[in-house]
Amino acid sequence: MAAAETAESGALPGAPAVAPHPVHGRYRGGSGTRRLELRVDVDGARPLGKVSGDFFGTSGATTSYAGSFVVHAPAVTWSPSEVVIEGEGTFTAPVAFPVVRVTVPRQPSDRPPAAAEVRFARATGAPGTVYSCAYESPFFRTVEWEQDSVAGKAPFVSYDTGSLPRPAGSPPRLLTVPGAYAEAGVELRVSGGANVVADSPDGWTDRELHAAMQSRFSMWRNAPQWKVWLLVAGSYAEMAGVRGIMFDARDAFQRQGCAVFHDQTQGADAASRRAQLRTYVHELGHSFNLLHSWQKNLARPPAPLGPNGGLGDLSWMNYPQNYDPGSGGPSGTAAYWAAFPFQFTPEEILHLRHGFYRNVVMGASPFTTGSADAELFAPPLADESGLRLTLRAGSAFAYGEPVVVELELATTDPRGRSTHAFLHPDDDMTDVLIRQPSGRTVLHRPLLRRCVDERRTVRLDADRPSVRTSAYIGYGQDGHHFAQPGTYLLRARHVASDGSRVVSPALRIVVRHPLSEADEHVAELMTGEEQGALLALRGSDAPSLRAGNDAFDEVVERYPRHRLAVHARLVKGLNAESEFKSIAPGGTGVSVRPADAAEGVRQLSPVVEASLRGRGVDDITLDLAMRRLARAHARLGELDRSGAVLDRAVRHFSPAAYRPHVVDAVHGRLEATRAELTAEFGT
Repeated sequence: MAAAETAESGALPGAPAVAPHPVHGRYRGGSGTRRLELRVDVDGARPLGKVSGDFFGTSGATTSYAGSFVVHAPAVTWSPSEVVIEGEGTFTAPVAFPVVRVTVPRQPSDRPPAAAEVRFARATGAPGTVYSCAYESPFFRTVEWEQDSVAGKAPFVSYDTGSLPRPAGSPPRLLTVPGAYAEAGVELRVSGGANVVADSPDGWTDRELHAAMQSRFSMWRNAPQWKVWLLVAGSYAEMAGVRGIMFDARDAFQRQGCAVFHDQTQGADAASRRAQLRTYVHELGHSFNLLHSWQKNLARPPAPLGPNGGLGDLSWMNYPQNYDPGSGGPSGTAAYWAAFPFQFTPEEILHLRHGFYRNVVMGASPFTTGSADAELFAPPLADESGLRLTLRAGSAFAYGEPVVVELELATTDPRGRSTHAFLHPDDDMTDVLIRQPSGRTVLHRPLLRRCVDERRTVRLDADRPSVRTSAYIGYGQDGHHFAQPGTYLLRARHVASDGSRVVSPALRIVVRHPLSEADEHVAELMTGEEQGALLALRGSDAPSLRAGNDAFDEVVERYPRHRLAVHARLVKGLNAESEFKSIAPGGTGVSVRPADAAEGVRQLSPVVEASLRGRGVDDITLDLAMRRLARAHARLGELDRSGAVLDRAVRHFSPAAYRPHVVDAVHGRLEATRAELTAEFGT
């Protein structure tokens, strides 16, 4: 039992020798048009010594959320007949009656639990509203979980934690995904709507996953609700090594869908089943608005980081290969599993059980929620990481132009340094902070959070002094970041494999005012919410993004020579050049829109020409566009043109203009593409 006990607990006078119900769980009641969902957490499994609640108001036939509270440090008085919990609450908004007093009569476990009385009062003791809340569940929250899977990919079922060595004090048990959440006090109720759908050997893209959720998730709607969808897909087409992804972070109703990739997680041995359990629990954790262990201080409000900047957390939300408690202790995958008790941390359990309603329920507050704190990205007082992070971009952007930055991680140690190769913001190891002209500071929160749950080590030394990537940061979960002309300051922070926080120097860019009516109109066409999502996804056929595609069509057709048309063409060309898979509502088959190679050539050719003249996309994106253009020509049987595009790319990315290790990396990708096209389409 937790908190300040002022009397010994005991059996009810004259009652049978039966243990009383734990004072632990969810209660519900009302007062007039107000309804209260109460959570009492002072007894039972892993008690946190807190009470919390959510208020809802009814009007006619409608119910609306009205606010939440939590009492973090109540005084708890136990007697044989009742438990009284009292303290000042923290509310989502200022209230007149902040003192909360909860009285729970004690009942033996062979009788139904008694209702709890909740009284609110002023600090002076003046009484407020009183609620009588009937006992509802031993769980603090209940979520309906719908899981679909693709044909031939059997979903994870259970893992016996006694199958492999485990830490002392962690009991052996047969653990399922709902079981893992039940141990945290959350009921994950499996929906009866699970279905098997067709898979694609080419893997699933970000844009296809989001469209599939909207068409396939039978309980999906754009509203906050305790419902979540998980797709067990075959493979991820965007990047190797991704075990799962929480992909629903692009609109006002986020965190409703995630995916696990069977081809990356499969295996019937005990170690594979153990890893599968962690991946499923981890991805669903993101849907509850749980961040990775090393990112919790970026939440709003920020949460404290665990040992070694969070990398030492023994949590479902850490990566086993990243586990490092610091101080020279055992680290890495083997050390993680040797110490992991198959539990969430106390701070994570606090969020799951007592987080304010909108910050936890699916479809409410955006993933991570709120704005960033510039002090989080202040340069470290001492940096012996042997790494340097650089952020680059053009010094000026036209109003409405997609803002793309280049990130480079280099070694400053002549002996070289080893680190992981996950540099893109979508991989959740690098964050970009943006100070807008108004003085407001925002954190770029990508629409998609890839869980790159594998060790990928790169050696940075004289032969390969750096790794690079480019990222579109103009649009994220909070909308468009560069929505007004003016001066912006950018700074990036990267979490290295040893937990070092490597901070880049500040980068200054300017967004210019439009110079003509045409500039202003094109900017309006480029900066809608759907257009931002399409730029981040690099195209989509999703019906929910149709208006964005129509806007890009207007840019290309009405303003073909405008400098921003190249970005609309890039999105349309990349989307056309690849197939698009969708699942019809209520169906089990996958409909495949085949690649439109001719449209790919029509849109990507001007992108390449403009970019080679220095008036298009950045060089990293140009590398991608030229390889995709070569593929489009090959699909049309134009093998000579395909080879000519690749040859031209080799000449452009030459040692005369680029550093040798950059040339080697680009040429390696070009030659790999040439070999793939030769194998697929002939010479």
